[in-house]
Amino acid sequence: MKRIISTDDAPGAVGAYSQATTNGSLLFTAGQIPLTPDGELLDDADIGTQTAQSLDNIMAILGAEGLDSSAILKMTVFLNDIEDFEEMNETYATYFDDEPPARSALEVGALPKGAGVEIEAIATFE
Repeated sequence: MKRIISTDDAPGAVGAYSQATTNGSLLFTAGQIPLTPDGELLDDADIGTQTAQSLDNIMAILGAEGLDSSAILKMTVFLNDIEDFEEMNETYATYFDDEPPARSALEVGALPKGAGVEIEAIATFE
């Protein structure tokens, strides 16, 4: 059965979606852009800062369920400009130990609110 996950430690949904959902075994986050929990959009910040905020949002959502980065099975990174990949990857790598999750990274035509990056995660409770 689907359950909605919500925390004040990550930005609230700005549309018809939930921060995350779970079926009790897997947790799926919505894509997280560089929006702070208090609503400040970091769209003018460098891609490393935007990546960190997006990942902080994901970690806050996981934390609301007692999980951390070790529970993440797969992440998808959407970049407004694939030329930002190296800088994104440098920041991204600091969030994971020697067993990072599977990941896809791709360039897209545009992201919500003019963000440079959006990241989503699939995690497990097992």
